[in-house]
Amino acid sequence: MKDFPWFKSYPASVDKQVDCEAYQSVPELFEECVKKYGSATAYECMGKTLSFTELDKLSSHFANYLIHTLKLEHGSRIAIQMPNTLQYPVVMFGALRAGMIVVNTNPLYTSSEMKHQFNDAGADVIIIIANFAYNLEKIRSEVHTKRIIVTELGDMLGFLKGTLVNLVVKHVKKMVPSYNLPGADTLKSALDQGAEYEFVPPKISLNDTAFLQYTGGTTGVSKGAELTHGNIIANMQQISAWMKPKLKEREEVVITALPLYHIFALTVNCLAMLKIGAHNVLITNPRDMPAFCKELSKQKFSVFTGVNTLFNGLLNQESFRNLDFTHLKIAVGGGMAVQKATAEKWKEITGTPLAEGYGLTETSPVASCNPIDGTERNGTIGIPLPNTEMTVMDDEGNELKVGERGEICIKGPQVMKGYWKRPKETAEVMRGEWFKSGDIGIMDEDGFFKIVDRKKEMILVSGFNVYPNEIEDVIASCPGVLEVGVIGMPDPKSTEKVVAYVVPKDKSLTEQKVISHCHESLTNYKCPKEVYFTDELPKSNVGKILRRKIKEAHIEKVKSKA
Repeated sequence: MKDFPWFKSYPASVDKQVDCEAYQSVPELFEECVKKYGSATAYECMGKTLSFTELDKLSSHFANYLIHTLKLEHGSRIAIQMPNTLQYPVVMFGALRAGMIVVNTNPLYTSSEMKHQFNDAGADVIIIIANFAYNLEKIRSEVHTKRIIVTELGDMLGFLKGTLVNLVVKHVKKMVPSYNLPGADTLKSALDQGAEYEFVPPKISLNDTAFLQYTGGTTGVSKGAELTHGNIIANMQQISAWMKPKLKEREEVVITALPLYHIFALTVNCLAMLKIGAHNVLITNPRDMPAFCKELSKQKFSVFTGVNTLFNGLLNQESFRNLDFTHLKIAVGGGMAVQKATAEKWKEITGTPLAEGYGLTETSPVASCNPIDGTERNGTIGIPLPNTEMTVMDDEGNELKVGERGEICIKGPQVMKGYWKRPKETAEVMRGEWFKSGDIGIMDEDGFFKIVDRKKEMILVSGFNVYPNEIEDVIASCPGVLEVGVIGMPDPKSTEKVVAYVVPKDKSLTEQKVISHCHESLTNYKCPKEVYFTDELPKSNVGKILRRKIKEAHIEKVKSKA
């Protein structure tokens, strides 16, 4: 591997190769952390903390419940559908310690989306937060699961606080629509039943599947990426090595605003931070920016992860700009492109660079990241992590030269086993050991990669390839713009035209101002021909702007006017 161009850009403090088989399973890592960190805080949520020792006890009870009470076999699928709460790590580590497969599920899914994922995964057990149980009731007869477990938001906040939270959420805020799920168990009952047994760890290997992590379904039916314990351990080791120069065991406080059911927060926040004994602060509802900032004011946080829209939203909050950032060591953005304007403003306000990383569900997820040693390369996704190879290929599988545009391909121990029960779809995204990302990018002379755009979202204007990311980056720097999403629409003169949807933060912003701003930085064919203003843009569960949804809404708008 000595000839790869990115080696000359590798931070001196980071090993190019790490031991990706240091642990035989995620539970083995977990048990080591429990022994090392004991009474130290592992997780905090809504002011309530959970130590490593307490997490060990509760997760073993849940593991026992699955093994002894439900008598589930090794490899059974356990679907978890809840936001960031203390219950999440308890049931997730419990399921993994029982030798089961975790199926992470977005709690905001519609009934039809839930039905598809639960049936596709063959979920044996569903653990769901009560707020969304009414959606499960609608499809209960169509989902072939052996047991349903319901938990309420305040269940692990202690008797008094938990009871109060549950009452307020249900009766004051009306956030729990009525539901009827006959035969469902409560999480408290499940833990009590599991406490009756002694936990005996089953044998788990690196090749065993740990997670079925479903893709967003932006290119068709949502598919479950089968991530093994080996995939997850490898990526955890790679991430730990990358961040090791800045972080110390037992000393870090990490803010987890991204949901743990998403692969980014799952591997980076939940597992890599667990390894160093970090104090993990779970944010249940980051969209409530005032409450989020109030929580931040109570914490001496040193690690912050998020997506561009989250960072941008916080930077527009005065209460965030007034926070104490003296303890912040690392801020990492992923999930979508970090826009230059956002990165520059973040550095100005916090004093800490916003490093952009890159990965996909299928790569567990991190494949590359910008160095955290002070090297700033805004607009790039950095260089490959240890034990990882990246290249740019054309459609025929030929590796392209420095600066040439093509599809980014990734090879490494973090690449998934395949899509669950979908060999055809798996074959379509693999070229030998290389995973085809679907992202168009380039590699520069220093080995840094840059995403140009998603292959399927590229806009063709008069024979020229136009990439939404580039245009969004320019529009985001226009005074008065809060958020932006760019799509391509059919045009009889130029095949497609560029259309921009903008969320303004200044009411005086006009279409002409946005277009004129674009003409200062972009050639004519890249500039939007139409600009629409909207109160909000459709986003994924982690805040990634969904161009697909913007396009669907625009098409409907055009049809209604026809």
